[in-house]
Amino acid sequence: MQKILIIQTAFIGDVVLATGLVEKMHLFFPGAEIDFLLRQGNEALLAGHPFLHETLVWQKKKQKYKHLYILLKKIRTRKYDAVFNLQRFAATGLLTAFSGARQTVGFDKNPFSFLFTKTIPHRFAQRGETIHEIERNNDLVAFLTDDTAAKPRLYPSSSDYATVQQYTQQPYICIAPASVWFTKQFPAEKWVALINALPTNFNVYLIGGPADKGLCVTIKLGVSNSRVTDLCGTLTFLQSAALQQGAVMNYVNDSAPMHFASAVNAPVTAIYCSTVPGFGYGPLSSNSTIVQTAEQLNCRPCGLHGHKACPLGHFTCAYSITNQQLLQPLQ
Repeated sequence: MQKILIIQTAFIGDVVLATGLVEKMHLFFPGAEIDFLLRQGNEALLAGHPFLHETLVWQKKKQKYKHLYILLKKIRTRKYDAVFNLQRFAATGLLTAFSGARQTVGFDKNPFSFLFTKTIPHRFAQRGETIHEIERNNDLVAFLTDDTAAKPRLYPSSSDYATVQQYTQQPYICIAPASVWFTKQFPAEKWVALINALPTNFNVYLIGGPADKGLCVTIKLGVSNSRVTDLCGTLTFLQSAALQQGAVMNYVNDSAPMHFASAVNAPVTAIYCSTVPGFGYGPLSSNSTIVQTAEQLNCRPCGLHGHKACPLGHFTCAYSITNQQLLQPLQ
């Protein structure tokens, strides 16, 4: 196998988890050219990746279908031996089905799966079991490799490490307080309470994207801890991962920064509010702790991706999590 394309055009965290397939295919086909197709805005995640030949970018928010056609022409000229589609939506199914590749592989839930050369059942955990997303992804390539899923990995550059070096001279903790979904995000006042309870010998860095700046400013203004630095919006994806890698602990929601930590094997405490680890998107670092409410709530989980507000208005799944639970991983 000489040319391989992996397609994952979903959110940032999904792309990070999909890098496990890059690791797996490089291990079994070290001489192959591996390309990766993602949505515009996520390409910085894979900058300088040592196992990738090319990153293809879909301009999903601007002239979406026109650019899809341009991508399809480019994909066909590449003459791939295999295309692996991790998504279950029609647009990427079309790219896969008409890619011209010798092997086209995707999940059975994709509307174009009847045109793939190989269709794989999309497994989701039943009650009492957990199937991680990297295992589901590995199902697509197991027939060519083996059943063991490879962990995701990101590759910050020497420049990325140099950028964050100024922050790593003393022991520190990173906090990524934001999430796209309200019910997956630990409340700002709870973050403030946690920071105020942290041992004072640690520097604390707030990290996130430009859209998270307002939340980080609110948290910074609310804390009494003078060793808190707001880095929100100042670091790239890979610089954030480089900073997380050296942290004593990383506190995150069930969101992309959790997967960044997994991809550089950084210590992580993942806070689950409305969602649950059983969905299969939990942390993969060697030093991982999951914190969630101790209360038995009939309303939890209330959805796979979260909501813009608590459907019942109380958000007990978040507010019942205690500082004692959160500080335990530091002991």
